[in-house]
Amino acid sequence: MILSPFEWMIAKRYLLPGKGEAFIALVAGISVGVVMLSVAMLVVVMSVMNGFRAELLDKIVGLNGHAIVQAYGGRLDNWESVLEEVRETPGVVDASPLIEQPLLVTFNGRVEGIFVRGNTAEDIAGLADKVLLGNLSELRPEAGNVAIGSRLAQNIGARVGDTITIINPQGRSTPFGTSMRQVGYNVSAIFEVGIFDYDETFVIMPMSDAQTLLLMGDAVGMIELTVDDPDQVGEILAPVQESVAGRAVVADWKTMNATLFEALQVERVAMFFALSFMALVAAFNILSSLVMLVRAKTRDIAIMRTMGATRRSLTKIFVTTGFTVGAIGTVAGLGLGFIVLYFRESIVAFIAFATGQEIWNPEVRFLSTLPSRTDPLEVAGIVALALILSFLATLYPAIKAASTDPVEVLRYE
Repeated sequence: MILSPFEWMIAKRYLLPGKGEAFIALVAGISVGVVMLSVAMLVVVMSVMNGFRAELLDKIVGLNGHAIVQAYGGRLDNWESVLEEVRETPGVVDASPLIEQPLLVTFNGRVEGIFVRGNTAEDIAGLADKVLLGNLSELRPEAGNVAIGSRLAQNIGARVGDTITIINPQGRSTPFGTSMRQVGYNVSAIFEVGIFDYDETFVIMPMSDAQTLLLMGDAVGMIELTVDDPDQVGEILAPVQESVAGRAVVADWKTMNATLFEALQVERVAMFFALSFMALVAAFNILSSLVMLVRAKTRDIAIMRTMGATRRSLTKIFVTTGFTVGAIGTVAGLGLGFIVLYFRESIVAFIAFATGQEIWNPEVRFLSTLPSRTDPLEVAGIVALALILSFLATLYPAIKAASTDPVEVLRYE
């Protein structure tokens, strides 16, 4: 829609109402503000929701892989052949054996439930960027060293260099019954994955040490693997599922965290739907401000009609006026949204300080920090939604202005 110099001049004048039209200017300003807030809220909320899902998936996958091949009974014998078969499956990027078992740990009279993880040297080295204190290179077979999560270290009061005792209730059988197996391990590193449950319960040790502790011999508990396309993990691992049927089961990240990720998706859709109503309210504000502008400018419209202005010109003038209000609000909303996302941690900290309430509790939110990941396509959709609603809101007032009968208006002037 190309405007002539005359149409653009009139539209600019209507965008800045005169001194006697303060109320119209106020309503127009409110319209800009509502559009700005609606766009900013949509950008912030959707970016945080996307960031939460992506960060959660990255951290879960970073520790557990995209899927596991888990033996029935928790013991996978002859796992080398299964591992070789998994590695040869198209789409599988990496695969490694793993032992994971719930046990107990005690230190200075404190007892906590833990998950002991026996990892290969390569998998242990992959956690180097998660280490807060200590050195993972000390986790060598038969050295008696372990790495523990930061929350677990806080809960039991352990530091690097301390000796913790891990208790395995399934000990060796004796003439007097089964004796619990208690083994002391030196804490050589403290790590933080960023997921509260993992940092609170995980104890990592070399594979051979876990096999000795759990009396598993050469067996492992499962095989964890990574694929090139996480969203297609089910299709990629279908051949593996058929091959290990009867001996083991394949569980991917979607299955293991189905409830969590489905809840996130439902919440994401619900939040977008709810916040979209703010954009609709903003559109109604634009409509109401234009209706008032048309009523206030009825005499001017009639005069322009008598001077030769066409109905098409008047329609374009008022559509441009209203659409510009929506566009200004949209651009301002994008700016505000990105500013809020950039300073999100500071904002959360300030609100927590001002209210005295912990807004982002990692025990509830799983992650220790507020994540954000902006999707350009999603932002484009939000912008399109705001601009389309703004355009639709201008149609009725513009058509109403264009249909003004100059004879009826000026008859009693």
